[in-house]
Amino acid sequence: MTGKKDLTSTPLSNDFPEVQLILQDGTTFTGYSFGFRKSVAGEAVFNTAMSGYPESLTDPSYQGQILTLTYPLIGNYGVPPMIREGGLLKYYESESIHISGLITSEYSWESSHWNAWSKLSSWLIEQKIPALGGVDTRALTKRLRENGSMPAKIIFRDDKLEFSDPNIRNLVEEVSTKEVVTYGNGSHKILLIDCGVKLNIIRRLLERDTTVIRVPWDYDITSVEYDGLFISNGPGDPKACKPTIANIAKAYTQDKPVFGICLGNQLMALAAGGDTYKLKYGHRSHNQPVIQKGTNRCFITSQNHGYATKANSLGKEWEEYFVNINDDTNEGIRHKTKPFFSTQFHPEASSGPTDTDFLFDEFIEMVRNHKVNP
Repeated sequence: MTGKKDLTSTPLSNDFPEVQLILQDGTTFTGYSFGFRKSVAGEAVFNTAMSGYPESLTDPSYQGQILTLTYPLIGNYGVPPMIREGGLLKYYESESIHISGLITSEYSWESSHWNAWSKLSSWLIEQKIPALGGVDTRALTKRLRENGSMPAKIIFRDDKLEFSDPNIRNLVEEVSTKEVVTYGNGSHKILLIDCGVKLNIIRRLLERDTTVIRVPWDYDITSVEYDGLFISNGPGDPKACKPTIANIAKAYTQDKPVFGICLGNQLMALAAGGDTYKLKYGHRSHNQPVIQKGTNRCFITSQNHGYATKANSLGKEWEEYFVNINDDTNEGIRHKTKPFFSTQFHPEASSGPTDTDFLFDEFIEMVRNHKVNP
């Protein structure tokens, strides 16, 4: 896309009607619309990050969710241009917005940034995503923390719409690639099972002399030759991904390096005979502290997930790799003798932090070593 759309301020007027966010427990919040005008239903969640809303909105892990951004100023730097590098959108995590709706405290009608191509409101309208400003997001977040993530709906005027829980759908199937796509031409062939992969994961792999083969979530990986297996992040209940779990279990028998992130962590645990469960309100922020088991090393991480692995459900061949300091939930697992490991957080996080980016180096080192001495 060339040029810039209108980035000037837009005053509130009758053109931006009041609209309601209604939670399943009956709690109602009223705000003004600055997105597409349509009523939608989804799961209400919140994110505490101070920046990175273009990345969050295009994160496939938010499929079917109504996202509340707790930082009070949203839209002030607009959205960046849709340019590509190496076949990937440079500034986004996927090809489109995945949230069902957006909730903010204050929307900035002026966008001031050297890289701003469009206003956030223009982008939301173009992508047909409703958005509310002027909402008491502090009160909304406290409500969700007390009662947990819950079905919600954004209602315009007197529209009639039932609540719906997106987690009963196979959300991974909705966001996964429909065809095999290859990126790069590096020395190490990485097979990536796309459960809703963030593009920055592919970028991080390509930076390390790899060829990335991206396949659908239920693809028969036994038909592909690869040096290392990567299982991506994604939305929803991991137990809905039975073909993926079966494929990972087959991969374990080959002893080739396996690395999973976010949903990939849960799928690896299920393939190892473990169990998962739904968190009360999930972890969605840029500032989650985790500690590496057996050490005093602490890392600040970015996260976006509603389910977690039951660490005590793993067999004796597996162990916890990382643990969340705030609530002691599992943040990663690893095999005690084989090159299999995963993290619940995002080492590739964009817009950061990048404290754990070294895990990609460790994965590629495992791949390199296995090729030399399988």
